[in-house]
Amino acid sequence: MNTTTESLKQIVKEKYSEIADQSKTQNETSCCGAGCGCATIDEAIMAEDYTKLTGYVASADLGLGCGLPTEFAKIKEGDVVIDLGSGAGNDAFVARAVTGATGKVIGVDFTDKMIEKARANSEKLGFNNVEFRFGDIEKLPITANTADVVVSNCVMNLVPDKHKAFGETFRVLKPGGHFSISDIVLVGDLPDGLRKSAEMYAGCVSGAIQKQEYLNIIEEAGFENITIQKNKRINMPEEILKAYLNDEELKTAKSENFGIFSITVYAEKPGVASQSKQAAKEACCGPGSTCC
Repeated sequence: MNTTTESLKQIVKEKYSEIADQSKTQNETSCCGAGCGCATIDEAIMAEDYTKLTGYVASADLGLGCGLPTEFAKIKEGDVVIDLGSGAGNDAFVARAVTGATGKVIGVDFTDKMIEKARANSEKLGFNNVEFRFGDIEKLPITANTADVVVSNCVMNLVPDKHKAFGETFRVLKPGGHFSISDIVLVGDLPDGLRKSAEMYAGCVSGAIQKQEYLNIIEEAGFENITIQKNKRINMPEEILKAYLNDEELKTAKSENFGIFSITVYAEKPGVASQSKQAAKEACCGPGSTCC
């Protein structure tokens, strides 16, 4: 692992260790929990309201998400669900309410304090089918072909190697399984100054990449039926935009072709029949061939 990747991971670990000790209110009114003193931040700009969802546990809600992936994840009773970057357990407990006692939920996080907090919450609730594992999304501590569904909420953008992260997501899903992931992406070429201000204003923007690049990585990992389930613009105050954009650029900034977006993406791992057909074709004619 290169030094830059390792240092980025260490920064995220330190930041989210601090967040684990803060209240939901503190996290919502700082830079995605960073505590960096963002006086202009709108506490409702990123986080979605979980309080009306079955299975909601207030002590597990740190106000860090940018979507409601469990709402779109098509989880069924008895499913095995993996939550990537599970934090204090918010999405895992909502998923458990759907899978029921016959299902299983595995949360993975690489911050010790988050794992401790999630396990304490699970212990209080008496859940014996919700498990939290310490691990890196780029190398998941989970056997291949385990999950029916994978969910994640505003975490993939923080992972340095997104190709590895989605490759691991593909590996741990069962053939025919699927994911629903909420994340932050960029559309259009944001000036560096505007991007830094966006991080200060909205939080969680760090590590975000272009939307099309994000979708390409998912496709390259082998997923199919890739669908945007929700697309929400993160609205920046005009005074911030004016500091970095001219009048013409300001007009573009108000279109759907520019800005910072919270998206929820759905994609499927091909089923056994589809994989067998592809393997046979490659054996006959080589990878990527269309001759068979």
